[in-house]
Amino acid sequence: MGRFLRFAAGTLSVLVALAACGGGTGGAGTSAGEGEAAATVRIGYFPNVTHAPAIIGIEDGLFQEELGDEVNIETATFSTGTEAVEALFAGAIDMSFVGPNPAINGYAQSNGEALRIVSGTTSGGASLVVAPEITSVKDLAGKTLASPSLGNTQDVALRAWLADQGYETDLEGGGDVSIVPQENSQTLDLFQSGEIDGAWVPEPWATRLVLEGGGSVLVDERDLWPQGEFVTTHLVVATEFLEQNPDVVQGVLEGLVAAVDSANDDPAGAQATVNAGIEAITGRPLTPETIEGAWQNLTFTVDPVADSLRESAVDAEAVGLLDPVDLAGIYDLTLLNQVLTVMGRPEIAS
Repeated sequence: MGRFLRFAAGTLSVLVALAACGGGTGGAGTSAGEGEAAATVRIGYFPNVTHAPAIIGIEDGLFQEELGDEVNIETATFSTGTEAVEALFAGAIDMSFVGPNPAINGYAQSNGEALRIVSGTTSGGASLVVAPEITSVKDLAGKTLASPSLGNTQDVALRAWLADQGYETDLEGGGDVSIVPQENSQTLDLFQSGEIDGAWVPEPWATRLVLEGGGSVLVDERDLWPQGEFVTTHLVVATEFLEQNPDVVQGVLEGLVAAVDSANDDPAGAQATVNAGIEAITGRPLTPETIEGAWQNLTFTVDPVADSLRESAVDAEAVGLLDPVDLAGIYDLTLLNQVLTVMGRPEIAS
């Protein structure tokens, strides 16, 4: 059994219970009759700026507008992609916005059967923020750095980058640089108290570490990718739901395109919507400085930047978090390209 299977399996029992509370383990599509669309679609996302198009789609009613009155939307929020993918496995949700590595892990764990990536949403927005006294790569020796969770997208990026710099790490927090996977809110607290020396985190946490923790950006991950583009968030759908409910998925995608357009065309309005959505879930809005700063580091696009996902899989294998996996079938952009064609926009290759 690969290491990614071992660390992901720990949350499964909790999420099976979540599925039971939600009314069973079958996807919404399985409750519809043959040829009938699902009456409900259950969408997962994070209260994060990197999930801005998802929040806009929910808060502004863009998904519901495209689905019409025939389909209800239920939402679930998560703090990690591992939790979201396990919820998908357990039948607690039908689709979710997640990062690339949880999608890769879920695809591999299910032998390519459980999920498909149907669209991108966000590129960029991840950085290594460190204490002010760390001014170069050589200063990282013996230091402790955090990541959001073991095997998540930023965790893999951090481990792969450190390896490229000649540092050894292990999954238990040892090595030349100690990596401590933990929740982002805990990372901010520990960084402010000086108990950790830095973290590779997504927005808005990178900006918060700078503004609230006095840190500085040592690595902007955009600088490591061609044209500065790499997938941060995309939309994955349970394969069975996709096959049984293409019209529902297409409606969500139509709403997603509208949400991405809103994020790009009206940044101030979109930021207000996203901040209201974050406050509704977490009880605390971001400061204007934080959301504005984070927004500048993000690109919203339905292009899933497929080449960056494949490279992330290579990196995860190299650092011991993923067994070799064939990702040939992980994308299904058929419905997205149908939507784009109707709108007169170019299709996206996977």
